[in-house]
Amino acid sequence: MAKIHPDIWRIRLSVILPAIEACEAALAPFAEVSSWFLEDPDADEQDEKSRWVLEGFARQAPDRVALETALELATASLGMDAPKLEIEQIPDTDWVLANLRDFPPIDAGRFYVHGSHFEGAPPAGRIALKIDAGAAFGSGEHATTRGCLLAIDGLLRRRRFRNPLDLGCGSGILAMALAKATARPVLAADIDPTAVKVARRNAAQNGVRARLTAVASIGYRNPQIGLRKRYDLIVANILARPLVAMAADLKRHIAADGYVVLSGLLVRQERQVLAAHKFQGLSLVSRVRIQGWSTLVLTPSPATASLFCLGSRGLRADNSSAVPAAHPAAMAD
Repeated sequence: MAKIHPDIWRIRLSVILPAIEACEAALAPFAEVSSWFLEDPDADEQDEKSRWVLEGFARQAPDRVALETALELATASLGMDAPKLEIEQIPDTDWVLANLRDFPPIDAGRFYVHGSHFEGAPPAGRIALKIDAGAAFGSGEHATTRGCLLAIDGLLRRRRFRNPLDLGCGSGILAMALAKATARPVLAADIDPTAVKVARRNAAQNGVRARLTAVASIGYRNPQIGLRKRYDLIVANILARPLVAMAADLKRHIAADGYVVLSGLLVRQERQVLAAHKFQGLSLVSRVRIQGWSTLVLTPSPATASLFCLGSRGLRADNSSAVPAAHPAAMAD
């Protein structure tokens, strides 16, 4: 029988915490996407001896010798030995069917995320978000997406947002959550045109297409983003490096009393991301940590930060920790 699904190779290695970034950078030229997670889910994500699994996926067979050399150079700079490398071709798989099977409904505050295959009824009082199985990234399964939903849920307990922006929207799940919860227009942007199409399709399936505008944009460059500023809420679930690089652009687009939700970073990358935004005058008010990943809530307004710190109810969930910042500026040191 002829193959009907694309060939995919998985690259896998086990590393300790200090080597993650160097090994991920070495892996980047050989993998189209990569991710990392604790080898033992119960391990301490801040312990430098804890082991992490770094995985990459590619549609062409990686050059093992070249990749091993890149990993040796990366770890040698840290005074470490190169990790053992595993490369395997994944069997011919119907990925949509696999995602359907492996995507159970997820509770995240007031939000209830489920696949298009789900036939049950959401719990009473929850806002349902239906995601196509084919749009795996940003489905609510990933700790950063769930962290953002929990942070949004907590913020919505404190104020109403009238002009939100979801930067790096992926499948559009965060923008849809905002559109449903606020009943206000939401702008969503992503560097990937395919993601923009997926976000529009998901918005239509969730009944918020009229309130959700999705555009392709490199950072904040799309003119539509500039036309709508300043935003009272900006959500950016991307990666640590682009978050740092775009800190100044974020400051130019956020309202003086607005809030910012940043994610896509490991707990150990908090200091780097916070330092870049503290330099722009933003203060940390809270954070959500789930399985080694961090979601940060910030504001440019000291008064807003002080009001927020009167309570942290609504930011806590199972398998997560929510930390309100009693002294916001100091927390970013």
